[in-house]
Amino acid sequence: MLRILALAGAIAGGAGLSQFPEFSQQYLQRLAGQVDALQAVVADFDRTASRNQLTRDEALAQMTGTTFLDDRRADMGLTFDRAARLEQNLAALRGASPLQRLTMPQRLGDAETLAATWADFRPAVPVTVDGLLLGGIGFLGGWMATMGLLSLLAWPFRRLFA
Repeated sequence: MLRILALAGAIAGGAGLSQFPEFSQQYLQRLAGQVDALQAVVADFDRTASRNQLTRDEALAQMTGTTFLDDRRADMGLTFDRAARLEQNLAALRGASPLQRLTMPQRLGDAETLAATWADFRPAVPVTVDGLLLGGIGFLGGWMATMGLLSLLAWPFRRLFA
């Protein structure tokens, strides 16, 4: 019985982890779209600042005097920070294989992009080498985790049936 449950856990682990290459690819595509959109906003702001002979920081500093302008300045600062962070994440993820992306959860951490990717994600069949390799790792991990948990749960009863 333990082996059957461990096999079920292994299959679940393998099936789950084998989906990571496809999920990370879809996340990467969405992230690229986010970066493109943010770059357009940043470039538009910079053009407006330049037309007025201002740097980005000077233009932001002039956005003051009313609650709306103060809020807008803060929003633009957050937009610039997010654009820079997502550009760095995109560059790192583009240069990484699916196996390497597995070691970079911090690069897959943009909440908005993650939620949108998850909402549209559809599992893929693991036909790539990466998918099969991750499926195998997940299978072994699921087997070991399930066997360990079941052994731990069965431990108090071993003397009763021995």
